[in-house]
Amino acid sequence: MSKTYLISGAGSGIGRSIAQKLAAAGNRCILMGRKETKLQQALHTLPESDHLTIAADIRDKESLAKAASALADTPIHALIANSGIGGENYWGENDRWYDIINTNLTGTYHFVNTFLPNLRLATGERHVIVTSSVLARLGVADYPAYCASKAGLLGLMRSWAVQFAKENILVNAICPGWVDTDMAQSGLQTIADSIGITKGEFYDMAMQRVPLRKMSQPEEIADLVYYLVNQRSITGQALDINGGAIMNS
Repeated sequence: MSKTYLISGAGSGIGRSIAQKLAAAGNRCILMGRKETKLQQALHTLPESDHLTIAADIRDKESLAKAASALADTPIHALIANSGIGGENYWGENDRWYDIINTNLTGTYHFVNTFLPNLRLATGERHVIVTSSVLARLGVADYPAYCASKAGLLGLMRSWAVQFAKENILVNAICPGWVDTDMAQSGLQTIADSIGITKGEFYDMAMQRVPLRKMSQPEEIADLVYYLVNQRSITGQALDINGGAIMNS
């Protein structure tokens, strides 16, 4: 049976790959993001169907409410909270703390709660999938807001998993490590510049901490999300997908 999935941050990277995977299986995807141009580009990579795009900013409740009004009677089988930003932040006048926290953590909170009524319109098992990060598991210098926001998402996920279990809504998080996206490539370059080496040299250094010695591809993350939205027993879990960089017992 075809299902409907709402994916935030769907214009590029992991979000776009998730949409492609779900659409290829015959499902309807609603792509959400801040930039309509990128959403349209992602839309054109999907098999022709009744997919649609909605431009909205998860940091802005009014923007989300407007998007929700357009989907008022639409049952949604899974909310995939994938929007996020990365990068460093430093205490001071130009600190990015609030921008990162408001996007990654508070924005996810707004997104899921805004579209929860649509999730409740669907039948059977329904899902919330949150994109966290390997940096929810470990600390990285000069990334306090990113690490804190991604760790916070795991607490949010667990709370929701308990709260929504009685409604047969399963809530899980994924914790990717290095994934070959524009965000990751930008991060590689920024760190390489800060320590005075080339991006390729820093990539080799970074992969020394990954047992599989490689980045994941966005399609691999999409495969895990596809599994999670098609299962009935896993909830309240943070699933690591990072080439072995973190091995939790």
